[in-house]
Amino acid sequence: MLKQRVITALVLLPIALGGFFLLDGAAFALFIGAVVSLGAWEWARLAGFQSQPQRVAYAALVAILCWLLYVLPVLATPVLVLAIIWWAVATRLVLGYPQSSQAWASTPRKLVIGLLILLPAWQGLVLFKQWPLANWLIIAVMVLVWAADIGAYFSGKAFGKRKLAPQVSPGKSWEGAIGGLCTCLLITLVVGVVRGWGAGEMVWALLGAAIVVMISVVGDLTESMFKRQAGIKDSSNLLPGHGGVLDRIDSLTAAIPVFAVLLLLSGWGSL
Repeated sequence: MLKQRVITALVLLPIALGGFFLLDGAAFALFIGAVVSLGAWEWARLAGFQSQPQRVAYAALVAILCWLLYVLPVLATPVLVLAIIWWAVATRLVLGYPQSSQAWASTPRKLVIGLLILLPAWQGLVLFKQWPLANWLIIAVMVLVWAADIGAYFSGKAFGKRKLAPQVSPGKSWEGAIGGLCTCLLITLVVGVVRGWGAGEMVWALLGAAIVVMISVVGDLTESMFKRQAGIKDSSNLLPGHGGVLDRIDSLTAAIPVFAVLLLLSGWGSL
């Protein structure tokens, strides 16, 4: 298993880095669209589609909607607003699981939820590429999510006692989540000191980092909730040793649109 994970990582890493940081414009949008479409193919299975034609059709729909968003940038704001509303609702659903499953258990609702998860993530990344420090914004959100994950893992191992969401993901603890949050706040503080941020900038940066990290945890738990309901461990076997695409981007699907909205509110980017 470890050998499989390493080989997969070595193959995918240069592809991912090249796609994220070397491509621009339509090429970048197409690259991210391909990743999101693979995620849609996996989500269709979580939603209840078992046949390949159904799953491919859903992935094709998501690809078409990404293209529509690209040619109609005026839709970016509604998409991001819908994402904020969805992740607020998702937080409630995760905390209320399994009783909350009554609200989303039907296949049509799960298919709509898939759109609310995948399309805003695509939209956020495309916007980052158009704003100042484009690639650095992508790096920033990824570092926050990955650092939170790493910090949560080690904190949970060392101190984890109180379960964060035992009905959804029994392995996660409040101590781990707090450890991940503290890790990201420390990184943000160091970056702020190095870049010479003022007190006001530092406070807003720390607050923003905290919001992004907390919602990334919701993103992770949300996919876990749908997988648990579907009775599967991984979203697919597309990435040998790593599971599926959704398993790798679940936290990012929540963090990216929220990060984008926070940047918009700060006046960083524009629509």
